[in-house]
Amino acid sequence: MSKTGDQQPADMEVDSSAAVEEKPAVRFSINVLELMREAQMQHGLRQSDYTRYRRYCSARLRRLYKSLKFLHGRGKYTRRNITESTVTDVRYLHIVFYMAERAWSHAMEKKTAGTNAQQRIYMLGRFRKAVKWASLFSQLCSVKGDSRTSLEAEAYASYMKGALFFEQDKNIEAAMINFKNTRAVYEELGKYGSIENQLLCRQRIEEVEPMIDFCSHKLGGSSLQAHELLDTANDLLKAKVEAVLSETRSQQAASMTEFNWLGRRFPITNAKTRVSILKAQQLEKDLNGSATESIAADKKLGIFDKIFSAYHDARSCIRNDLASAGNAENIRDDLNGLDKAVSAVLGLRTIERNQLLVCIAKSKFTKHRDEKNERITKPEELVRLYDLLIQNTTDLTDLVSSGRNKNEEENSFIHEYELKGLAFRALRCFFLAKSYSSAGKRAEAYALFSHARTLAGSALQQLANSPDKALIQDLKSLSDNCRSNSCIEHATGIMEEERVPLKLSKGVSTISLDDKTKENKYLLDILESYESAIGEPNIKGPCRIAQFPPPFQAVPCNPIVLDMAYNAIEFPSLENRMKKEKKGLLSRFWG
Repeated sequence: MSKTGDQQPADMEVDSSAAVEEKPAVRFSINVLELMREAQMQHGLRQSDYTRYRRYCSARLRRLYKSLKFLHGRGKYTRRNITESTVTDVRYLHIVFYMAERAWSHAMEKKTAGTNAQQRIYMLGRFRKAVKWASLFSQLCSVKGDSRTSLEAEAYASYMKGALFFEQDKNIEAAMINFKNTRAVYEELGKYGSIENQLLCRQRIEEVEPMIDFCSHKLGGSSLQAHELLDTANDLLKAKVEAVLSETRSQQAASMTEFNWLGRRFPITNAKTRVSILKAQQLEKDLNGSATESIAADKKLGIFDKIFSAYHDARSCIRNDLASAGNAENIRDDLNGLDKAVSAVLGLRTIERNQLLVCIAKSKFTKHRDEKNERITKPEELVRLYDLLIQNTTDLTDLVSSGRNKNEEENSFIHEYELKGLAFRALRCFFLAKSYSSAGKRAEAYALFSHARTLAGSALQQLANSPDKALIQDLKSLSDNCRSNSCIEHATGIMEEERVPLKLSKGVSTISLDDKTKENKYLLDILESYESAIGEPNIKGPCRIAQFPPPFQAVPCNPIVLDMAYNAIEFPSLENRMKKEKKGLLSRFWG
């Protein structure tokens, strides 16, 4: 008994030392953001194809199940949960990640396809499923992953929760908190690691920021305009922003009963027409607001496209109403007047857009080619733009003057745009002269500059009492430019004309049979020596096989023979050898 008792402490010591010598738990490392971005970009989301990405996630999950032998029974499905004790391989974490991605892509697929009430319930269920798997992924990574993996998984789960709250539209504040947590994590992760990782974090932050701005806008703490929200929105946000804006427009459109244009009032009875016109007017306010100078030219062009789309929608609604109006003359007259007014506003905005394109082209016309090899505007492009402006002003004035009883505002509007059309013709003539000048046609350029100056002078005379000081100043500078350019073309033409005989005599005097250019060795001349006819390997140039056209060679001329004795020789008469003509009897009488 005593021996047995003595041996017990020794056995206990062995067991405790074995417990101390156990290997520490393995920590897995996953670059969650890189894994997600690579999978999404390579399998459909580059084209916003959520169906393809969902199918890829399903196929990826089948391969993971099979490789890990983590199957769910044969015939009858038997659920096998993934817990902390189950995760003995990093692929188990991949399973949970792709389960979340599959549920999220399924929800986005339903969202982009358009949902009714029943489909919306199903879509929200998919979002809840994605949040469930993302939370499990974050929990497992906090135990089985390293610190960076745990942090990325937490940011991933916060994004999924924010997307769910955002879509439910019930707890916007919670959605904004989760999105801000996601942004904070990626801002910290973007400070470290490789350049590729920093770029990925920056892209993720740019995706989240519009959603934070929208949540702040919804809560009343953002100063962003509606078009700025739409410009930065992603697929999850665009439908939401459009829904909120359309709801706001519908509420405002209820109080909009008529459309004012050049002193005339046209009633609007169709709700869709009111909403479309109101949308266009709000975009016009954003375009002409106090912050318009800070808006880039590309964004302004995008706003113009949206304005055109809204007015085209309004015109289609008006014409549908005309088709269903029947024989009611009063209603048809109002709808025709409204259609004419909307078409005139559309033409006016088209002129403004083309003037913006002219400003962009002019800014590149005077630039020199820099290190970025920026494309320089040619004068022919400005001629084409002014052709469009002339056509736009002609169409607009024809449309407004088509009515029978025109009021004072309409007459002044027609006169104003006729003068603008004259100014556009002068500017077109100026840049057409520039085109001829760049081609070296001095006489044509001089004539066109003089004609452009004449057009600008006649426009200035008619605009003497106009309040449009900017247009008057532009025409004055155009007249001065035309005068200076015509003088330059005149002087250049005279100088070139005087240089022609000098160039001709110099060219004739330098004609020689000897080729004084740089001597090049051709392959046919050095067949006996092993010498390259291609040239240096670092210098690009044609192969020197044979000279073509061949050089001039001196050849002997045929001798000139001068026969000086010909005029001094007296040749004998040959009349006796000539054949005499025989005459008949009648020819003797009548000669």
